[in-house]
Amino acid sequence: MEGHPIANDVTLEPLDDYLVLEPVDESELPSGLIVPSNEALQVRSGIVSAVGPDVASIEPGDKVLFPRDAGFDVRLARSSHRVRVLRREDLIARIHD
Repeated sequence: MEGHPIANDVTLEPLDDYLVLEPVDESELPSGLIVPSNEALQVRSGIVSAVGPDVASIEPGDKVLFPRDAGFDVRLARSSHRVRVLRREDLIARIHD
């Protein structure tokens, strides 16, 4: 792979209307909303870390609610850090706390 540097750290830059978020485990938000990450539940929450150029009304740092089965789990190279990649249309709500 001449001419291509080998990256030690991988970051995801979502394209089109995709976004990258970090799923949040069970937690009680300051607003009092409890969002557990139990496999039996139909929704999960996460914090948006990056958005594609076609994503409207959502920014990195936003806390969001999404269907449990939406998107794709991605494990970044050389770490156990996992993120979720999904389309903007899969988001259900923004969580304000």
